[in-house]
Amino acid sequence: MALKQVHLIVRGRVQGVFFRAATQREARRLGLTGWVRNRPDGSVEVIAEGDESQLRQLCMWAEKGPTAARVEDVGIRWRAYSGDHPDFRITD
Repeated sequence: MALKQVHLIVRGRVQGVFFRAATQREARRLGLTGWVRNRPDGSVEVIAEGDESQLRQLCMWAEKGPTAARVEDVGIRWRAYSGDHPDFRITD
């Protein structure tokens, strides 16, 4: 099991469509920790940690998001695992 962190910036129609709640639900289903938040520029930012294969599944999910979302772009940056996140939360 290779533990890693991924940082996502999701752009498109992703605010006001339950993207954060759906991301939290999907991350928890995959056993990941971290957080998701709206950004002032209209994008959504995600930090997730866990097994690399589960993180890759979250990245694939983020490319579509929940049904009401219209994802245009997902920026993905891989980072070293930090272990700083006890669960997966929605933050401001």
